[in-house]
Amino acid sequence: MSSLQFLWFVLIGILFAGFFFLEGFDFGVGMSIQTLAHDEKEKNQLVATIGPVWDGNEVWLITAGGAMFASYPFWYSALFSGYYLILFIILVGLIIRGVSFEFRQKVAARQKNIWNWSLAIGSFIVPFFFGILFISMIQGMPIDAKGNMTAGFTDYINLFSVVGGIALTLLSYLHGLNYIALKTIGPIRDRAKNYAKFLYGVLYIGLVAFAFLLYLRTDFFNVHLVSTLTLLVLMVVLTVIANVGVMRDMELLAFLASGLTLISLVALLFTGLFPRLMISSITQKYDLLITNASSSPYTLRIMSYIALSFLPFVLAYIAWTYYIFRKRISHDRYTEY
Repeated sequence: MSSLQFLWFVLIGILFAGFFFLEGFDFGVGMSIQTLAHDEKEKNQLVATIGPVWDGNEVWLITAGGAMFASYPFWYSALFSGYYLILFIILVGLIIRGVSFEFRQKVAARQKNIWNWSLAIGSFIVPFFFGILFISMIQGMPIDAKGNMTAGFTDYINLFSVVGGIALTLLSYLHGLNYIALKTIGPIRDRAKNYAKFLYGVLYIGLVAFAFLLYLRTDFFNVHLVSTLTLLVLMVVLTVIANVGVMRDMELLAFLASGLTLISLVALLFTGLFPRLMISSITQKYDLLITNASSSPYTLRIMSYIALSFLPFVLAYIAWTYYIFRKRISHDRYTEY
């Protein structure tokens, strides 16, 4: 394995981690439209918290897909063909969620609830089915010698993948509640904290179930025992920190800890896969590996030069955007407070 192959595996993991950290709270806020807000004024207030940033956060997913296509084309082809229906559902979720931001502002009041539901449902679909995708992938899928996947329904939808989908959705929802508490003023801020206090108790149960099924249904504990245990413990510790932050009104701490929990989950999945990209449930010989699925060294080298040249500007722009829109959103106004 070359250093460039390893670098691009890590970079793709970082891109997915950035996506779930930033877009995770977007999903949580979107789901809160119909579960947390009591009236249209509060729904507008919630949308205003993510209005300037939600579309920029989705760029991380597009970049991750593009990086996968350019650096690991065989991984890209196996994943996107084998998970065609799952990714189609995710795409539908992203589409109905994206258009709802615009349509809910332009339609008559009696039609606005349709687009509120579209925003909430789309925000649920994406993390849930990403959980289904990643968890089914780490269990192993029926991949043959040519990299073709011939999976059945239970390969995609099973107890572990459903638990993973629910866990990722719950993590995103809690991340969104912590963001709402950090970004709003008014009754909805206290309501978000109260919801989070209750749901962290549910999350502890979910983490135990996830760790147990990870032990039963994957080889992570056999292949990467130390890193798997370390990251599982880190997820629990970060969840406790986020919970304490909610209880003690330390809103920034709670938000950062819940975001880092999502990053730890992505790190757990990628370190458990390494040095594999896709696991074959037929035989270990058909596993898709970093060493045999990457682009040429020349392609990886050119991509590295481009990425290292533009990455500082992209990160600076993201930091500037969040700094500009850093103020809280009040209950009485939907613009910056």
